[in-house]
Amino acid sequence: MTLRLFDTYTRTIRDFEPLHPPEVGMYTCGPTVYDYAHIGNLRTYIFEDILRRVIEYNGYPVKHVMNITDVGHLVSDADSGEDKMETGSRRTGKSAWEIADFYTRAFQEDLARLHILEPTIWTRATDHIPEQIELIRCIEKKGFTYRTSDGIYFDTSKLSDYGYLARLDVEGLQAGTRVEMGEKRHPTDFALWKFSPRDQKRQMEWDSPWGVGFPGWHIECSAMSARYLGPFFDIHCGGEDHIYVHHPNEIAQTEACYGTRLANFWMHGYFLQLDEAKMSKSTGEFLRLQTLIDRGYDPLAYRFFCLSAHYRAKLNFNWESLDGAQIALDRLRKVAYEWGPAQGSPNREYLARFCEQANDDLNMPRALAVVWDLVRSDLPGGEKKATLAEFDRVLGLGLAGWQPKEEAIPAEIEALLHERQRARAEKRWSDADALRSEITAAGYEIEDTPKGPKVKRKKG
Repeated sequence: MTLRLFDTYTRTIRDFEPLHPPEVGMYTCGPTVYDYAHIGNLRTYIFEDILRRVIEYNGYPVKHVMNITDVGHLVSDADSGEDKMETGSRRTGKSAWEIADFYTRAFQEDLARLHILEPTIWTRATDHIPEQIELIRCIEKKGFTYRTSDGIYFDTSKLSDYGYLARLDVEGLQAGTRVEMGEKRHPTDFALWKFSPRDQKRQMEWDSPWGVGFPGWHIECSAMSARYLGPFFDIHCGGEDHIYVHHPNEIAQTEACYGTRLANFWMHGYFLQLDEAKMSKSTGEFLRLQTLIDRGYDPLAYRFFCLSAHYRAKLNFNWESLDGAQIALDRLRKVAYEWGPAQGSPNREYLARFCEQANDDLNMPRALAVVWDLVRSDLPGGEKKATLAEFDRVLGLGLAGWQPKEEAIPAEIEALLHERQRARAEKRWSDADALRSEITAAGYEIEDTPKGPKVKRKKG
């Protein structure tokens, strides 16, 4: 069953085959660690996790590289304003290095809570300054750079197909309509290396052939992906906002130096919307995963919620929809638990149907429909459990090992239950019924099973 994926570069769904089988090289743009990730950011990482799981399910090991941007990401795509790490440092009162470490660990904790597989390689921008300098030197040698008073810039006019990923109308862009020009020659030109301001000392800066400064955001990903995966690898991922600036610039840099478009497939997850507006940190108000947890939601209910929409469709978040996802996940967990242990092999018919949807550009809504068809089927419970466990290699919901929480029963209820058991053993049926009524009145219910009575709090 062929895996087919949508490639933003060609705007087509194409058959996927590894460039260097069997291993697949995949690079995913990671966080800029100046603040917590919000749930919109995390939707993209869930999409990328599903992508990786589907590729691995198809039998290809994945070498997954994710960057940590801890320097160079300015507050404006116009290469102006402060570095986001510097603003985060001022906001928190901690050093840029301290907040990078703190928010990196917070991000990694969020990934673990959502059952997102860790990348094979974590790569920090500040650990790869030499690689970035060498890539800029290569671009400079090929004649694609120029110098201004504040940095070394890439001259996009030297590439005839600059912006192809975004289908940019470069000729139609007028200076001042999209960005402030400053000393840039063209609106789409971008910084490769920024000089440190003369009137202040930055926390993060390095010597370079062009002067003391720091790398631009775009050069980091080009340099680090090529360092670990080579200058042309299988898949590069990110959010849909990267289609228009960051990823075209990555491609331009790599094309100038190596003559490739960096990745064979470019894939993008679409935004999570809140009240029909893009969720963003720029307003200072955004929802974290911890916010959902504090409100009593299981983190995996959010993962389940994200699976309900295709990764290339915008998804509107509201509390009612998350409630629905939590209810559906709880139902799936409970029914799977009641099936008992997995027995035998997964059902081939349902497995083929599930794989068909997963391999159709990660169509998770239809894959979930197959899951519910399995739940409603007449297959034996053990076979259903084995099949669902196989599905969960892609879904990542931890269904096979889930167990209901053991509720602590108050000592007085335990005492009443013990008295009832003794009355039943002595055939004092009226006393046993009275004790049962007393337990029920206290808000608990009894289920008599072959292994003895089970007591739990009544619902509602």
